[in-house]
Amino acid sequence: QVQLVESGGGLVQAGGSLRLSCTVSGGIFSTSIMGWFRQATGLEREFVGAIRWSGGNTYYADSVKGRFTISRDYAKNEMYLQMNSLKPEDTAVYYCAVDRFSTARATGNIISDYDYWGQGTQVTVSS
Repeated sequence: QVQLVESGGGLVQAGGSLRLSCTVSGGIFSTSIMGWFRQATGLEREFVGAIRWSGGNTYYADSVKGRFTISRDYAKNEMYLQMNSLKPEDTAVYYCAVDRFSTARATGNIISDYDYWGQGTQVTVSS
């Protein structure tokens, strides 16, 4: 059984930074992609970014490119989302997820590809 636990959410002013963490226990494989998604109130869950567990290739939504950075610590089984220059529209519940057996062409942006999800952590950006 795979478990994912997010942490690091909170309240920050616009222009500030936050770093989210996702700790993974269970089946992570060389084929895995780890992703970050977010869901604002009343909206659908959307892709933020993803990272290949082996190799570390990263993929980002256009809305966060240049502001957010995803990294992972292979030894700790942790993934991070460094969020800079935050905007009020970044306010959402942020989720991490794992696609354990991704294809070589996958870029992590398809929600239905993911097997397991964390419980989410709230990020609120005030104007």
